[in-house]
Amino acid sequence: MNRFANFGHAVLTAQRDRDPDGTALTFAGRDRFSYAELDARVNRRAHALIAAGLAPGERVATLLDSPLAVVEVYLAQAKSGMVLMALNPYWDPDVLAAVVTRGAASAFVYGARFDELVAQLRPRLPEIRRWIRVGGPGTDAVDLDDLTALATEDPPQIACGGDELLALYFTSGSTGLPKAVAHTHSSALATAERLWLDVPLGRGAVVGTGPIIWGIGFVAVAAPALAGGARLALEESFGPDAFLESVPRERITHISVTPSFFSELLSTDAHASADLNSLRVALLGGEPLLPAMQQRIRQRFPQLALYGYFGQTEAPYSAIARRDLVPENVVGWARSGTAVRVVDQDGRRVVGQSGEIQISGPHVMTGYDGQPEATDGALRDGWFIGGDLGILDEQGRLSVLGRKTDAVLRGGRFIAPLPIEDAATGIDDVAEAVVVGLPAEASEQTMLLVVSPKLGTSLDPDKVAGALADRLPTDDLPDLVVIADSMPHADDGSGGRGKLLRREVRQRWGHLVEQAPEQRSRI
Repeated sequence: MNRFANFGHAVLTAQRDRDPDGTALTFAGRDRFSYAELDARVNRRAHALIAAGLAPGERVATLLDSPLAVVEVYLAQAKSGMVLMALNPYWDPDVLAAVVTRGAASAFVYGARFDELVAQLRPRLPEIRRWIRVGGPGTDAVDLDDLTALATEDPPQIACGGDELLALYFTSGSTGLPKAVAHTHSSALATAERLWLDVPLGRGAVVGTGPIIWGIGFVAVAAPALAGGARLALEESFGPDAFLESVPRERITHISVTPSFFSELLSTDAHASADLNSLRVALLGGEPLLPAMQQRIRQRFPQLALYGYFGQTEAPYSAIARRDLVPENVVGWARSGTAVRVVDQDGRRVVGQSGEIQISGPHVMTGYDGQPEATDGALRDGWFIGGDLGILDEQGRLSVLGRKTDAVLRGGRFIAPLPIEDAATGIDDVAEAVVVGLPAEASEQTMLLVVSPKLGTSLDPDKVAGALADRLPTDDLPDLVVIADSMPHADDGSGGRGKLLRREVRQRWGHLVEQAPEQRSRI
């Protein structure tokens, strides 16, 4: 086996050989490890997993919340050839049990914080033959820390790599049970190693992040930092408050967050006195970057290069560009080594008109584990179809209109929420805006707009409605405007509102559309 085809070796050990004394990782301002030290820690973890009875190719359900444990255990599993099942620490017991059962895991690695949750899961997962605890001894569990302390720092034997299965990462589950996205060592390396072909890194770069790396975020954020020889600054939290502490302390240069992270950060004055001048690059994805928000970010961070990107768990970082080099609402070009096209309903490539976005490249998943029908629907003739609408211009630049499932169905056409949300956030005193169509799966929907005010201000729904009437076509005006004190930011670990915000908005305010017109504020 070519060791450079193994994800763990290529991401970490190759950098150890390049710069053994360079700082690889800092954690919460307390711990600091060189590349040689981190590689040795990962090797010990790998030998500890082997001593616990795990074997190459074995599926290991892994539930961790500490970013440091994630880095060590994920890379240890990759080096020793085990298949990582990267469980979401925000799932409830029913989802966890169903996902682990469907994924056919035979071992379960978990952090000490999940003792109570694991106690609930054990009776429901009889197929798990080994329970392995990170964080000291536990009840009826192998103590991975104890085995790690006894293990050698020598590298484990490289048994897997290339097109063999590396991991199962999971979709958000906003439309049902999360799907297991299968990535190989090769597909993960295509993201981790090639990102810096399109985004400048440079020597001395410091990539800051938090617990979001427990899933595909590891491949998209943590692994690229290590593969590029940067310093990975891990934090226990990376929400706005922690961000304001960690950036000055670690002199962070690169971040990857959702645009709504900045919505929260800039909604108060706490950022005004913080020294954030080390920041150089912000990768913004996961949701659209509205022009109004882009302008606010630039005003506060004139030194910050903003890179918008489009990607999914199935195909991370598929299109990317520096925001000041493309028109508003354009994401960018297909990333180096990948291809993006837009097709009409007949599957023909179209330019200058809306259609379905399709992606091809070595970074694309191999399929949905255990779901052949879903795989057949998503992978066709070498292209990934993820359910997003977009437009490709004559220069090959992609604009993303949004998810088919997010679009509002009215009068036989799809109305993308993005332009309406952008118009709303451009109104004085509006901090955030979210548009949803109700009922969720109806062929004709009512458009609900929920807006929240900037700190210390208030909003009137009729005035918001009137301002929108001057900014939007009549056919695109919302039916109902609701003022919320704040948005229900779905806690998915992203440090921002995340992909689940629309579902939260539907659940909290969806009942209002059922009221009679005279009982609600209408446009």
